[in-house]
Amino acid sequence: MPGRRLTRADRQQIAEGLAQGLDYAGIARRLGRPTSTVSREVARNGGPGRYRADLAQLASTHRARRSPRPPAAPQQASERSGPDPGAAATFIADLTAAIIETGMPRTAASVMACLFTSETGSYTAAELAQHLQVSAATISHAVGLLQQHGLIRRGRDSQSRRHRYFLDENAGLRSAVVGVRANQQLATTALRGADIFGTDTAVGTRLATAGRFLEQLGNDILRAAEKHWRATTPTEPKHTQTTHSTTTR
Repeated sequence: MPGRRLTRADRQQIAEGLAQGLDYAGIARRLGRPTSTVSREVARNGGPGRYRADLAQLASTHRARRSPRPPAAPQQASERSGPDPGAAATFIADLTAAIIETGMPRTAASVMACLFTSETGSYTAAELAQHLQVSAATISHAVGLLQQHGLIRRGRDSQSRRHRYFLDENAGLRSAVVGVRANQQLATTALRGADIFGTDTAVGTRLATAGRFLEQLGNDILRAAEKHWRATTPTEPKHTQTTHSTTTR
């Protein structure tokens, strides 16, 4: 029916149609929808080259959760604060996609995006499952991975016995370090391969060049991360030590 909302399956068909090179009219005929519905959906979610069915569904879910507000009086209009809900939902989808591009699994990336954009920087597992429309087991696996990398931490809800997951204050820094560790592992493996094949061979030369580059890049990033951490971490006050001097007569 043309008037109903697009479903997850509809969005998957749109993504498949775009991948097959169909135009909006062809995709619309498949769905039994107006062409304008398809064109608006794609434009709202990154355009033909960046449209992702799952991220579009996530953005739609966030928009649908907005509770209707009564018309505000003219004098109250200037008192409104915060981003436009539609723009916020689109940003969350974009942020999720950007985190996925770093190599993080999709659900873990979605959890990170939710925590980054939460007013309190925290959610319970049940809230995350509801927001992302996934099972509790899926959330458990995602938060376990994020905790393992030190990107989030678990704490108690002050008003209930439920656990809450909080974004670590140094999540961005830790994320960079996690990426460096993976690069360092690759560098070490490449350099070991250079020794095996011999640095005087084409294969050994190729592996050695890649390994040295990744090793140097990782060291540079770690030094920059340490410098940033030292600059942003408050230092403990130094204790004044009284020195007693003895005069020899």
